[in-house]
Amino acid sequence: MVDPDPTVALHDALGRIRVQGAIFLHAEYTEGWAYRSVPAEDLARMLAPQARRVIPFHLVAAGRCWIEVDGVRHWADQGDVIVIPYGDPHQMGGTEDAEVVDAATLVAPPPWEVMPFIQYGAGGDLTHVVCGYLTSDDSLFDADLRALPRVLVVRPEGPAAQWVRASIDYALDRTSLVAPDRATTPADLVQLLFAEVLRLHLAQTPASDIGFVRALGDPVLAPALALIHNRPGDKWSVAQLAAAAAVSESLLDDRFRAILGLSPIRYLTAWRMHLAEDLLASSDLGVAAVARRVGYESEEAFSRAFRRKHDEAPSVWRRTHGRV
Repeated sequence: MVDPDPTVALHDALGRIRVQGAIFLHAEYTEGWAYRSVPAEDLARMLAPQARRVIPFHLVAAGRCWIEVDGVRHWADQGDVIVIPYGDPHQMGGTEDAEVVDAATLVAPPPWEVMPFIQYGAGGDLTHVVCGYLTSDDSLFDADLRALPRVLVVRPEGPAAQWVRASIDYALDRTSLVAPDRATTPADLVQLLFAEVLRLHLAQTPASDIGFVRALGDPVLAPALALIHNRPGDKWSVAQLAAAAAVSESLLDDRFRAILGLSPIRYLTAWRMHLAEDLLASSDLGVAAVARRVGYESEEAFSRAFRRKHDEAPSVWRRTHGRV
């Protein structure tokens, strides 16, 4: 019997991804404010010294803010969840111009007697941000594969939004210091919360059922996917992708179709469009800049491709889906 809900396989796959982590501080920023992140290696030493990687995340509990990664500014509003999957250096700030300060200056280093709480800014409108981190060895968070964008701004809607917010509130209530330098949140709560945020994002990716998650661990597909994900703007051929995987073009094509349900070039095209949708929805890049970032030589060519999928121009789609 065919499952009537194609998201069930994805949900089951995400349930097998093991993550741990905790909420470790919350902050009240008042306009204007801005800061640059603590280096990833310093954050790891501070929060999870035994972990291979640390994945920061933020919930915007009130207000509006931006996060900038790799020169691209993304906007987030109340209820949005921000994830930096590979711990890339970033800056965050509010709607007004402000001097960018080092985040390390805003909170005392451990050991902590109580959970850190930041109050910072010039006294204007309030933005309340809840900050946490995750650790995971899953290939989804392998920086070489880059299966996720450098920053995710996920907007839960309807019942999902209510559930995510209630879960964050509950996690805050259940978070405690177990040592002067370490906080803990119930692991099953972190697992459920993050799986839901990932599901909301991955449901929009090419081959969004379990095939996408399987592909990341496939020895044939992983090298080809690493090239596509890290350099989507390059003019890839099947021959180049097959050479990276050290297999024949026919074997690579067969594996793409068997696991992802798409040929390599169709997957590349779908991945570019997925990235474009994310940039249009959350960043302040113009349509022409988005087109260049995802591999189109002209805004016109990008707009034609976008219309084929959405039946409307990128600028029109952005007015409905965008945060900017």
